[in-house]
Amino acid sequence: MVVEGLLYTKDHEWAKVDGDTVTMGITDYAQQMLGEIVFVELPTVGEEFQSHDEMAVVESTKAANDVYSPVTGKVVEVNSEIQAKPELINEDCYKAGWICKLQITNDKSIENLMDSNQYEEYLKGL
Repeated sequence: MVVEGLLYTKDHEWAKVDGDTVTMGITDYAQQMLGEIVFVELPTVGEEFQSHDEMAVVESTKAANDVYSPVTGKVVEVNSEIQAKPELINEDCYKAGWICKLQITNDKSIENLMDSNQYEEYLKGL
């Protein structure tokens, strides 16, 4: 499932832009490929990342995968709920399973993201 109105990376992260803040997580495609998620290592509030920097780790019964920052920004909030209940990412990756919120520090970093139509086309090629 690809949600309209969100932006996407080729590494299967989604980003919801709201003013100068981005809420982000991993896509439905990513959580399906990972399988049952059992652990999440979140970034720390205040940490700064460049677009495509490793910022979190999601572990499943199959593998551990890095999660990359979709934009250049500073972490302003993390979803501590998913540390206690990592399965929220499997159950609702676009709402309850969000990973963190970033304050955008470089507006141009958004230009590298795909819209929902572009991401759907990208998935067809995988």
